[in-house]
Amino acid sequence: MNHFDFSVIVQAWPFLVKGLIFSLELTAVGFIGGLVLGIGLALVRHLEVPFAAPLATGYITLIRSVPLIMVLFWFFFLMPLILMWLTGASRPVQIGPVWTAFVTFTLFEAAYYAEIIRAGFKSIAKGQFAASKALGMTTLQTYGSIILPQVLRVVSPILLTQTIILFQDTSLVYVLSVTDLLGAASKVAQRDGRLVEMYLAVAVVYMVICCATSQLVAVLKRRYAVPDRR
Repeated sequence: MNHFDFSVIVQAWPFLVKGLIFSLELTAVGFIGGLVLGIGLALVRHLEVPFAAPLATGYITLIRSVPLIMVLFWFFFLMPLILMWLTGASRPVQIGPVWTAFVTFTLFEAAYYAEIIRAGFKSIAKGQFAASKALGMTTLQTYGSIILPQVLRVVSPILLTQTIILFQDTSLVYVLSVTDLLGAASKVAQRDGRLVEMYLAVAVVYMVICCATSQLVAVLKRRYAVPDRR
């Protein structure tokens, strides 16, 4: 077995950083898009909107019941065929691995964020809803100005924890040949035959980022902890 060569990591670092940037971009898009869509799904279920609530429940249940890698494969291989059928094209409409990653992560995380937000709605005292109604506020005003800001504050530690998992899951796009952090390390490792150095470097990067973010979660938990009302 060859000795460990730290210079290999130094030489490959610019390429690894490029992969890390893509992983962070995918995490940011998945978080923002998933949170917006998740809030919509949570509101639909919480308000028990006719027809829409059962559909939202079915979507959340389906997404939470299958692995993310399976959803990636579904979207990458089936969506071109669906688009071909919808557009009447003569051949499958290719989406590409990068767009597949961004869209799939957004749709997948939305289901998890929706359940987190819905649990947050249940933590709000019913008196606040009654008070808002007594003040003549509309449903949109009540949720937009009173309820939702409180919910986001209370569930922020859980949202951030889920986002850490999201960042770790970005490594799955490696199966689509996308150059994320793991994909970049794998390409260098296979080219130079330095698997130990490359995968150890990736592990350290993931550990540092996730540990630092976990500390932020701990701070948010202490700051926004819901007091015991018993």
